[in-house]
Amino acid sequence: MLGPTGHVDTFSRDNLPPFEEWPELPLEGFDYPEYLNAGVELTDRLVEQGFGDNTALIGNGRRRTYKELSDWTNRLAHALVENYGVKPGQRVLIRSANNPAMVACWLAATKAGAVVVNTMPMLRAGELAQIVDKAEIGLALCDTRIKDELVACAKESKFLKQVIGFDGTANHDAELDRIALNKPVRFEAVKTGRDDVALLGFTSGTTGVPKATMHFHRDLLIIADAYAKEVLNVQPDDVFVGSPPLAFTFGLGGLAIFPLRFGAAATLLENASPPNMIEIIETYKATISFTAPTAYRAMLTAMDAGADLSSLRIAVSAGETLPAPVFEDWKKKTGKPILDGIGATEMLHIFISNRLDDMAPACTGRPVAGYRAIIVDNDMNELPRGEIGKLAVRGPTGCRYLADDRQKNYVRNGWNLTGDSFVQDEQGRFHFAARSDDMIISAGYNIAGPEVEAALLSHPDVKECAVIGVADAERGQIVEAHVVLVESALPDELMKKRLQDHVKATIAPYKYPRSVRFTDTLPKTQTGKIQRFRLRMGEA
Repeated sequence: MLGPTGHVDTFSRDNLPPFEEWPELPLEGFDYPEYLNAGVELTDRLVEQGFGDNTALIGNGRRRTYKELSDWTNRLAHALVENYGVKPGQRVLIRSANNPAMVACWLAATKAGAVVVNTMPMLRAGELAQIVDKAEIGLALCDTRIKDELVACAKESKFLKQVIGFDGTANHDAELDRIALNKPVRFEAVKTGRDDVALLGFTSGTTGVPKATMHFHRDLLIIADAYAKEVLNVQPDDVFVGSPPLAFTFGLGGLAIFPLRFGAAATLLENASPPNMIEIIETYKATISFTAPTAYRAMLTAMDAGADLSSLRIAVSAGETLPAPVFEDWKKKTGKPILDGIGATEMLHIFISNRLDDMAPACTGRPVAGYRAIIVDNDMNELPRGEIGKLAVRGPTGCRYLADDRQKNYVRNGWNLTGDSFVQDEQGRFHFAARSDDMIISAGYNIAGPEVEAALLSHPDVKECAVIGVADAERGQIVEAHVVLVESALPDELMKKRLQDHVKATIAPYKYPRSVRFTDTLPKTQTGKIQRFRLRMGEA
């Protein structure tokens, strides 16, 4: 079943789901040696292949070649092993915005055989604690500019014992950087097995209780050798830009793994927000952009002032479905292709996509090489073309949750059930219909309603609340809170602002309710369960 392991700490392999609960993983065409270290394959191997002088990373006002990246990550790996005692299989958390230093730390920890957990800088101490507890993380690497929440988490944690600072501005002026500067530029990377867990990708799910998706060293290469090679046809002169956080597998693939697999350049900028994307594409002569549909909408608006996107070869859209008007407007205004695709943290990256020679509006496309998709009913029977049902996917990557009973919900009969409702047309293309659950997807971010409710309920003026997602032209959906206040509180604009600020201070700010509606009562069942579907029906 599983090949040899290079892990001394066997926590990850011990907590894989039972093999009978795994999805089927057809690996034809994806042959890798038994021992494989993805960190080596994305750095040292490129130098061996003659790409040493090619630009690998752009950011913090400078360009780094593949040789420089290889040396940098090897020095960091020495420091992690020799000064901080990192053992193969140990979980290492990384907290940073998108910048070259974060990528260097991720690659260094991977070379050292660690299982990396990349996290978003917006997460608060309580959210970080859930991740630390689930993965039993003892060591964290953190950009010194945003250490406070992680330090607060460590003070209360029974697992997290070390928080080591690195300099996200790449001036090498933090503890980890200073130690690494004196290390050799050659490092004998750990001989990890191709089936060793390399990455834990956390996803909230509708309950707000985090699930950790487990991805092997081979998986990190598969997504490049499947999607990036077939759909994007990445070349060494490509320059990637984008806004998704590296903590999302969408961002890690599009802004690190894909360019580094093929000798291309990754532009990693902390200010890569949607309004800035046009300027970034112009400045760095980007050829491939990765972001969500909401960002492309914002870019279309900004283009009225004129924009030079002549360098751009492909715009990739994922995170939520791409509306047909955005598809049409983008092609009309830029003359460039925009490719919609669907991926999942459980699957690691995009598994259905449009192609440059096969794309259509309001269409997600066809399965990526190595993947198969069908539409099924509740009993897993395949439905005829034209009928809406549940999307089921099978391919060389698939869902393996870390010690989680929800594995049985995601994988049935060897298929991954993504939680999306789709329809397949007569030509075989797949079209998104709706989310099958109550997850709110806003501007590409997954937001669990119960988590926002818990934050609101911690405010002394909130008696009851229910959170739903409502349609929004700019963001796809926004979070809307229906709130019952205590008798002494006034339902006015000031109260709305107080509640929004309270949520921002309690959990990641992007989860806050952009709409707050005060009400005297919430619809409930006879047993007292809030009927959110009635609130959604009222909004519709």
